[in-house]
Amino acid sequence: MGGVVEEAHNVKVIGSGNQGTIVLGHGFGTDQSVWKHLVPHLVDDYRLVLYDNMGAGTTNPEYFDFDRYSTLEGFAFDLIAILEDLQIESCIFVGHSVSAMVGVLASLSRPDLFSKIVMISASPRYINDVDYQGGFEQEDLNQLFEAMQSNYKAWCLGFAPLVVGGDLDSLAVQEFSRTLFNMRPDIALCVAQTIFHSDMRQILPFISVPCHIVQSLKDLAVPVAVSEYLHTNIGSESVVEVMSSDGHLPQLSSPDSVIPVLLRHIRNDIAV
Repeated sequence: MGGVVEEAHNVKVIGSGNQGTIVLGHGFGTDQSVWKHLVPHLVDDYRLVLYDNMGAGTTNPEYFDFDRYSTLEGFAFDLIAILEDLQIESCIFVGHSVSAMVGVLASLSRPDLFSKIVMISASPRYINDVDYQGGFEQEDLNQLFEAMQSNYKAWCLGFAPLVVGGDLDSLAVQEFSRTLFNMRPDIALCVAQTIFHSDMRQILPFISVPCHIVQSLKDLAVPVAVSEYLHTNIGSESVVEVMSSDGHLPQLSSPDSVIPVLLRHIRNDIAV
């Protein structure tokens, strides 16, 4: 440990590892702390790798390359670099939101590094299209980006409860507001534009790693139809489970009901 890649991404390796390695990738506006309810259930059986995506408030903004992270490939190269630096030969990758697609991209280049991908609140495209319900119109996103630019703090305070769902005063909303506001505003805007303008639909048939698709019944950012779209179009074996939870960060906002579901998908492979 202690290399440039590990330092830049605040990589932490914990746990016993006798049942293999799990790598946890967080979504937009959060950092590795989003996994705090899941980690205690895994450390006794697995080697766990936690890291922060470049641009997260916990990373050094001087390391953020606006050109590199104008596409999701930049984040996928980072993930591969972390796995290679840690000499991980194969892992279960648990990707939340954008990190699910980042894991997919990384698996296209290096399928040998992934035994399966567990996707939480994942979407290959956020903008509606002909015969595709992504959840947003371009005009919605233009307004979102304008709000981020005009008053970032006010935008964070309004965006966090919408995305998390449930109670406005909940600890999960407070936590997401905190990590969202920790991002430098220009970096947050760049990452948001990269994510919301991404379109990974064309690569889905080429995925060769088994995928477990887990999603909330109510998610402002990802309609339920998206999880079925992923299930139908992913080229490898896949399974989908829609949970009764509310919001885009169910592992943070509804841990009592969501963590058991995640553990089941992590521990059990798809029955063929």
